[in-house]
Amino acid sequence: MENLIFSLNATVPVFLMMILGLVFKKIGWIDDIFASKMNKFVFMVPLPVLVFEDLATVDFSKVWDVKFVLFCFIVTMISITISFLISCLLGDKTIRGEFIQAAYRSSAALLGIAFIQNIYGNAGMAPLMIIGSVPLYNMMAVVVLSVFKPGQSGLDHTVVKKTVKGIVTNPILIGIVAGLVWSALKIPMPAIPKKVISSIGNVATPMGLMAMGATFDIKKAFGKIKPSAIAAFMKLIGLCAIFLPIAVKLGFRTDKLVAILIMLGSATTVSSFVMAKNMGHEGTLSSSVVMLTTMFSAFTVTGWLYILRHFMLI
Repeated sequence: MENLIFSLNATVPVFLMMILGLVFKKIGWIDDIFASKMNKFVFMVPLPVLVFEDLATVDFSKVWDVKFVLFCFIVTMISITISFLISCLLGDKTIRGEFIQAAYRSSAALLGIAFIQNIYGNAGMAPLMIIGSVPLYNMMAVVVLSVFKPGQSGLDHTVVKKTVKGIVTNPILIGIVAGLVWSALKIPMPAIPKKVISSIGNVATPMGLMAMGATFDIKKAFGKIKPSAIAAFMKLIGLCAIFLPIAVKLGFRTDKLVAILIMLGSATTVSSFVMAKNMGHEGTLSSSVVMLTTMFSAFTVTGWLYILRHFMLI
């Protein structure tokens, strides 16, 4: 019972914030335009400030972990490969690109930070997980959506250049790098700017989760139910079942293991739908997987946390 309560305490507040966003949308306090602007603001300002603060105020030698970053990178690449191989079995070849992206691409930044912060009080190892996985998420999303775009073969070089630029100028990655450099140089953090930075960072999680909830549309969850269900199963259960035991075997524990869990088993990011539509795909499969994984991750993430807690790994 204690382990179940721990798991529920970690997940329920996160999903209640998302439901709150959905409620605000239903009663008209948040509309699609406002939710979109909220989401953009969170990724541009509070989230980068939050990860900067968490990294800048700790000892660099205790934070940086090459083994952990490499693990996240390699596992992400293998996950993409598995998604590609399963996509070869699909009858409808026009949805392969969307299927591959939706099956591996997590809401790693927002949900990773939200869960770890809820459990441990800070971002923990989420920033290093982001370094190891998110740039690869974005680059490979461009590759698969270009190669498997209906009626097109080969890469769209204009989109590739735009994505590379987007990765280099990604505010969250800039915040991570700035925090690591600040920590490595042992620069002191004066009280006044520290308070301002902390206040800005504190709005990241609640605002981001409400914006995510406000974009939820249950009608889209059943757009292409069979391939969507397969991709959702991979995203929430399959990849975790394969790689979490390996992570445990390699010695990852506590916030590192939670970060790996979110990297593997959190809901598919909303930006996967946006990218698919902008790159000439129908988008129905992407939106369906986003909705299904968002809906059921409340149960699966709680289940995974319960299992890890039961074996005293977190």
